[in-house]
Amino acid sequence: MTPVLPAGSGVAVVRRPNRVRAAWLIALVAVTVGLCVLSVAVGSRTVPWDEIVAALGGAQENLDQAAVGQRIPRTALALLVGAALGVAGGVMQGVTRNPLADPGILGVNMGASLAIVIGIAWFGLASASGYIWVAILGAGIAAAFVYAVGSLGRGGATPLKLALAGAATSAALVSFVTAIYLPRGDIADNVRSWLIGGVGGATWPSVSLVVPFLLVGFAVSLLSARSLNTLALGDDLAAGLGERVAVARAVAALGAVLLCGAATAIAGPIAFVGLLVPHACRLLVGVDHRWLLPFSAVAGAALVVASDVVGRVVARPAEIDVGIITALVGGPFFVAIVRRQKVKSL
Repeated sequence: MTPVLPAGSGVAVVRRPNRVRAAWLIALVAVTVGLCVLSVAVGSRTVPWDEIVAALGGAQENLDQAAVGQRIPRTALALLVGAALGVAGGVMQGVTRNPLADPGILGVNMGASLAIVIGIAWFGLASASGYIWVAILGAGIAAAFVYAVGSLGRGGATPLKLALAGAATSAALVSFVTAIYLPRGDIADNVRSWLIGGVGGATWPSVSLVVPFLLVGFAVSLLSARSLNTLALGDDLAAGLGERVAVARAVAALGAVLLCGAATAIAGPIAFVGLLVPHACRLLVGVDHRWLLPFSAVAGAALVVASDVVGRVVARPAEIDVGIITALVGGPFFVAIVRRQKVKSL
């Protein structure tokens, strides 16, 4: 294995052989499958294996089988949302060349949230499909605004300026969301619960609505992997190699916005998944986005499913939403990254 130095970083990254990456991917998929089994079996009540098998066959004759019937779409939604946020975080870190970038820190989650809250409070937004379209629009506007603000001044859109612009924008959007829903007693409880972020109450119709948007987002993001590798070399070198830098950034960002907007619409603004997952995967497979993005999808799915299981177990018979669990894990991780003092660019 040969150490390489990514552009702008001060840390050597090991380029791992493909067979090692494939082995890690198989192991990660196996862990994710095991977590899915736990998600179906464990909750406020633990379901015996024979009842799980019967429920998988379509039986709904008792409480155990009914519980399994509710947990299967919930697990599927957790997989989709986790994969979407993991890939979106990896893409955003690649686009901005900033390892602190993720949908939450750059304000994209809150842009989607603000758009939905405005739609609910002022325009009577009620349909699930409407949530998705409005969330994607809000996420796109927030991403464009952060990039425009981060591009001001000398040097253009540097990783540090993008992170600062995103943090400031996210804080402002949180204030706007709160100011809109707090005076509205008719929607305050539902909006407050949704803003925590979670996958409870998932149904197959709601999952099927979000799947097409996520599939398009995954496709655009994965097809942008080679361009993201070129952008990691720096804008000047990427342009010299024939890459259309602005177009490559815009296309990759579109994939991330689709993923983030759709995931936020269906599950609320779940934080830190897009930050933590690409970092962990980069330690396993290096900085090649052709491997990093698929790993981030699987690892993000595993993290959200695991967080959902933990939230159901630690406070039985009540539940703790996924967004709270990921914040408890991701907050200290974020502080640790900042304290390393080597996070200006990838």
